[in-house]
Amino acid sequence: MEKQLFDYTSAKVDEMLAAPSASEATKRAAQAWKDAVAVEGADVEAATDALLDAISAHQTTIDNLIGFVGSDTGKQFFGEEVARQMLEHAEKRKAAGAKFCDCAACRPCHELLHKFGREEADVYL
Repeated sequence: MEKQLFDYTSAKVDEMLAAPSASEATKRAAQAWKDAVAVEGADVEAATDALLDAISAHQTTIDNLIGFVGSDTGKQFFGEEVARQMLEHAEKRKAAGAKFCDCAACRPCHELLHKFGREEADVYL
């Protein structure tokens, strides 16, 4: 892997790990990538494929986000006001053509998947 692409991937992995909204599965996949590429002579391509497979398996679509933040469970989880704001934001993004959640965890996942040709660009790319 070229250094520029490796550095880009590394930066996106760090964003995933730092995101408060990252699921445990996302954090595990991101950390596994970091651990794998830290080994001398690591197969960076294989580690990256494994990362991309893992993050593509549990994406949050804009429709799933809207459904959750608009539900009673979402309101209980985030609180009424935050859930309302998130719902409004997600609905505006969907109207603009967004396909996925743009939280601090999801955005770097989608950016990586797009960079590696695994999905189309979302509206923020």
